[in-house]
Amino acid sequence: MKNLVNIDKSTNAFNAITILILTVLISACGSKKKAEETTDSTVIESTITNLSEKQVQSIGITTGALEQKTFSTILKVSGKVDVPPQNLISVSVPLGGYLKSTHLMPGMFVRKGESIAIIEDQQYIQLQQDFLTIQSKIGFLENEYQRQKELNQSKASSDKVFQQAEMELKTQKILVKSLAEKLKLAGINPEKLNENTISKSINISSPINGYVSKVNVNIGKFIAPTDVMFELVNTSDIHLALKVFEKDLDKLSIGQKVVAFTNTYPDKKYPCEILLIGKSLSEERNTDVHCHFEVYDKALIPGTYMNAEIAITNAKSYVLPEDAIVRYENKYYVFVKKAATQFEMVEVQIGNTEKGLTEIIKTENLNNQTFVIKGAYSLLMSLKNKSEE
Repeated sequence: MKNLVNIDKSTNAFNAITILILTVLISACGSKKKAEETTDSTVIESTITNLSEKQVQSIGITTGALEQKTFSTILKVSGKVDVPPQNLISVSVPLGGYLKSTHLMPGMFVRKGESIAIIEDQQYIQLQQDFLTIQSKIGFLENEYQRQKELNQSKASSDKVFQQAEMELKTQKILVKSLAEKLKLAGINPEKLNENTISKSINISSPINGYVSKVNVNIGKFIAPTDVMFELVNTSDIHLALKVFEKDLDKLSIGQKVVAFTNTYPDKKYPCEILLIGKSLSEERNTDVHCHFEVYDKALIPGTYMNAEIAITNAKSYVLPEDAIVRYENKYYVFVKKAATQFEMVEVQIGNTEKGLTEIIKTENLNNQTFVIKGAYSLLMSLKNKSEE
C-alpha cells in the first residue's frame, strides 16, 4: 500500500514537470513569433536623425537648394490614320440603274476622269428622248413667237394669242434646261447629244485621283440613288487623328512637333506636326487633334492605329537631383538640413524626372531650405536601424 502511494506521488510530480516544460516552450515560441513580426514590419518612429561629424563625413553627405528648371515632358497618346472628309469620296448613281460592268477592286489606284463603272437603265433612253424632242420644238416656238409679236404690233393679232405664244416658248425653254441638268447629273453631255448618240448606258467617272477603299456592288445589281457603289480615298492630304484628353489640351498648340509610330514597327518613327485642335469634347472628355505627316508613307492606310509622343515644354519647375529623393512605404521623402549634423525626413510630391532631375510639386513649405542631395538613402537606413533598436 505504501508503494502505491509513492508511485502516485512520483506520477503527479512527473506530470507537473511536463506541464511546466510545455508552458515554457509555448511561451518561448510566442515570444519568438512576436519578435519576428516586429522585425518584419519596421516603422520609423522619428523623422529626425542626429549624426556625428564623423558619420556625416563617412556617408559623404552633400547638401543643396531647390533649383528652377524648364522641364520638357513627353505626352503619350494614340489615334489612327485618317483623311479629311473632302478626300474621302462615296461614289453613287444619282438616278439609279443596273451595273453593267466595273473593273475596280479594293486597293486599286484610279485617276480623275477615268471610267470606273457602266450603268444601264431604260430611263436614260427616255430622258435623252424627251430632251431632244423638246429641244427640236424650240426653233418652231421661237419662230411662232416672233410672228405673233409682229402681228400684235400691227394689231393683226390679239394680245391673248401673243401672250400664249410667249408663255409656250418660256415653258419649253425651262423644260429643256431642267432636262439638260438631269442629263449632266447622269453623266451625259447635253451639248453632244443628238439622235445618233442616244444610249441606254452611262459611264461613271472617278471624281479624284486616289485609291479604292471599298467596293459594295457586283455586276447585274440594281443600284438605287442612295446606294454607295465605291469609296475612294485621296491620300495626298492624309493625316493622323489623335485622341487627347481635356486635361492635356492646354499643353498643345498649332505647329507643335509630334513623333508617331505603329505597334508593329515601334522603332520606325514618323515626324508630324499639329495642324488642328478640336473644339468639342466627347463623353469620354477627349477631342481629336489632327496632325500632318511631314513625309507620308503609302504603307500607312486610313484606319491604321498609331501611338504618338508629343514633346511638351512646361513652365519653370522646382527640381532636386534624383538621388535626393527616397521612397518609403509608397511615399516620397527628402531630407532637410536642420543643423550641421541634424536632418529631418519630409514627405514631398514629385512630378516628372528628366536628365537626373526630379520635379518637386507644392514647394510652399520647402523654399529657402537646404536639402541632402547626396547620401539621402543612407539617412533613411539610419532612421530604420534606429527604429529597430
